[in-house]
Parts: sequence; structure tokens; C-alpha cells
Amino acid sequence: MKKVLVVCGNGLGSSMIVEMNVKAILKDMGKDAEVSHTDLTTAKTEQADLFLGSEDIVGSLDDGSKNVVKLKNLMDKNELRTALENNI
Repeated sequence: MKKVLVVCGNGLGSSMIVEMNVKAILKDMGKDAEVSHTDLTTAKTEQADLFLGSEDIVGSLDDGSKNVVKLKNLMDKNELRTALENNI
């Protein structure tokens, strides 16, 4: 099963909302994945098939070995759907 990790600065509010949106979109797409959220510091040590977050936050995770998607607007469900369709 694929693992999706939603990342924000503190791992609280915005990443929790995006996690719920990811789960709803994946369900609508008929896809299964383990989805969770965390803060940037913890994300650096986590393993996942896809890291999602705002451009200014997840850019520092992009080390060439991780699949990192930098979102322009965390609350844009269309942008989120496109990111999931292209990466899951």
C-alpha cells in the first residue's frame, strides 16, 4: 500500500485538513493509501511514497530521492486531486 505524508510547519491544523481532503479524494478515485500528517522536522526522517505540502515548506525535503509535490495552495482540492492522480 502506498503511503502519503502531508507536511506542514507544525504538523497541526493545515496538514490535518489536507490529510482529510487527500483521503476523500483517494476514496473518490477508488485508490487505497495510508495517509497521515506531520511536521517538517519529523518528515525529514519519515519514509513515504509521496510527500505533499506547500512550496515553501516541502521544498527542503526534496533531496532527489523523495517524491515531493509542492502545492501552490493547500486548500485547492483540484490542485490536490491533480497531484494525487499524477503520483499515486
